Amino acid sequence: MSYNEYRPRGFGGFSFFPPVIKSLLIINSIVFFISVIARNILIGDADAPLSAVIDRYFALVPFTHPYFSFYPWQLITYQFLHANFMHIFFNMLMLWMFGMEIENIMGSRKFLIFYLLSGIGGGLLQITLGSSTGYVIGASAAVFGVMVAFAMFFPNRLIYIYFLFPVKAKYLIVFMMLIEFMSVSNGSVIAHLAHLGGAITAFVFIMLDRKHQYNFDKLFEIFRSGNSNTFGQPTFKKKSRSFGFGKREVEDAEFYEIDSDSNSVNEEVDQKVIDEILDKISKSGYQNLTEREKQILFDASKRK
Repeated sequence: MSYNEYRPRGFGGFSFFPPVIKSLLIINSIVFFISVIARNILIGDADAPLSAVIDRYFALVPFTHPYFSFYPWQLITYQFLHANFMHIFFNMLMLWMFGMEIENIMGSRKFLIFYLLSGIGGGLLQITLGSSTGYVIGASAAVFGVMVAFAMFFPNRLIYIYFLFPVKAKYLIVFMMLIEFMSVSNGSVIAHLAHLGGAITAFVFIMLDRKHQYNFDKLFEIFRSGNSNTFGQPTFKKKSRSFGFGKREVEDAEFYEIDSDSNSVNEEVDQKVIDEILDKISKSGYQNLTEREKQILFDASKRK
């Protein structure tokens, strides 16, 4: 059985609010607050709201727009603009609910690249194939990518709809994708093609990453400090398994072991205890460990 090295490096390790998720929540909230203020600031001879200028240059402008131009940076900036409170609220809620464990699995650096690429892929599909000439804004494409990742890593994890009806993640996400596909031509103001584009990009990214194990360290040299494990984070290995929808009837698809190449197991802790803790991570996530269990893993990763 093969093993692929996984190190949660970059901005942080396992946590209830991992660093990139936390940063995205903060940045999106700040940008939304600024946009609300900008709606009440009038500029120019025509007394146009400042928010209109922001949309013109930072929302995603379709190629078919009759008056305004597309700029490459809009593929990033549109992901941080939202129309109203409910728009940003549900996007950020879904990002946190589904993205927390995905960032913990991928590591913060890879998750950030994955998230932005999902948004870029969704934006490109929308402005290339979409017929609408309206601006495209919102993190929905990237969030749909995160949801697809969750279904691929945790296909049998139960999600409770309205806190009452349990549905396995793989069925729920596939159903949502079908709804998006059927809604593409309904004339809605919702950018369904962007959602599908984000989902497709995420699927391709994860499949390629499983094969090639991409490393984005060179993009984040500024965050590195020598060759040591950043911020003293625990070092783990990820055991390769087949993640495809319905291929294995397991609760979760990710299992971890202490990296024996760089850190030996704490001699004071029985290996059976370590295995039980790792099994618990695979079932309910790192954030549900007790403080003692987290300390055992941390000590085991440091001990030489």
